[in-house]
Amino acid sequence: MISSLRGVVLHAAVDSVVIEVGGVGLSVAVPVDVARTAHAGQTLALHTSLIVREDSLSLFGFETREELELFSLLLQVTGVGPKSALGVLSQLTAERIAEAVHAEDDAPFRKVSGIGPKTAKLIVLQLSGKIAPVASRSPAFSVPSSDVLTQVAQALVGLGWQERVATEAVTTAAEEATEADRASVSALLRVTLAALGPARQGSARG
Repeated sequence: MISSLRGVVLHAAVDSVVIEVGGVGLSVAVPVDVARTAHAGQTLALHTSLIVREDSLSLFGFETREELELFSLLLQVTGVGPKSALGVLSQLTAERIAEAVHAEDDAPFRKVSGIGPKTAKLIVLQLSGKIAPVASRSPAFSVPSSDVLTQVAQALVGLGWQERVATEAVTTAAEEATEADRASVSALLRVTLAALGPARQGSARG
């Protein structure tokens, strides 16, 4: 079982990366935000899950152990396969998933492509009691590293937002995010994108 890997990014696609490990290029399916921020030559470490099928071996990778554990839990839900589980983790942060499950709110899951109303309800029902409550936020706001902020802002610019809008959005999102999200490029990008919303992206491009 391949539980983790660390290597140099050879290529980044929409929802996957190719990482060279020991001279071998491994294709790993990852959350969309991880693929967007990855670039050739970057050293990337991922927690991974190897999915074995009769006709294929597929690697799925995540930046945090928590996301990997959530991926495994989602696979236990009736009707949720690897691609759907990855879709959930591409759109929702670990904290948002925990909040939704504990609030018995299936609405966030219904917004994920490939997840219908019935499956969304099953996710909430079958994950109940398996996910720890969201930890209370620390009253003291720890400033994320400038490198994290810069990478998130650059990713937003690459997606079409103006630099000023991107910088302001990242700063605002960081103030509202959890400490864990502020420490991760992919998590902070997810939070910022959720705050911006699709409607604002079009106006930012204009």
